[in-house]
Amino acid sequence: VICRYNKLKRMSPSEREQEQPRVHVYGGKAAAAYAQAKNIIRLITGVGAVINNDPDVSKYLKVFFMPNYNVTLAEVLIPANDVSEHISTAGLEASGTSNMKFVMNGGLIIGTMDGANIEIREEVGDEQIFIFGLLTPDVPPAREALKYGQ
Repeated sequence: VICRYNKLKRMSPSEREQEQPRVHVYGGKAAAAYAQAKNIIRLITGVGAVINNDPDVSKYLKVFFMPNYNVTLAEVLIPANDVSEHISTAGLEASGTSNMKFVMNGGLIIGTMDGANIEIREEVGDEQIFIFGLLTPDVPPAREALKYGQ
């Protein structure tokens, strides 16, 4: 989103007119002690504040964060989905079943190999889901390497 914003800012007004408008919607919540998640939410809302209030680009790019993401919000957002990104640490956090609903409504999933993404991949095949990141057996060695600065 930040790269797209910078690209739009560098364009002339006539070049911007040729661009397809984009809206990025993020939903989530962070547990009280989950500092990294809170920082990510701050980043999203901060980037959104800059982009949504910039008269040069706000016609072509919008960013929204839906706080306290829940089933009620999901019922509204999921049918409008094109791409859904579901990231969790393999073997440690379930990615939930929302991504199943996204894919059933035709959305593409970008995510880690965890939780429901495992089942979705088995059903839709490798061509319909884009997996990245570590697999469960790779997580403990990676954490150890980070702990000791390797």
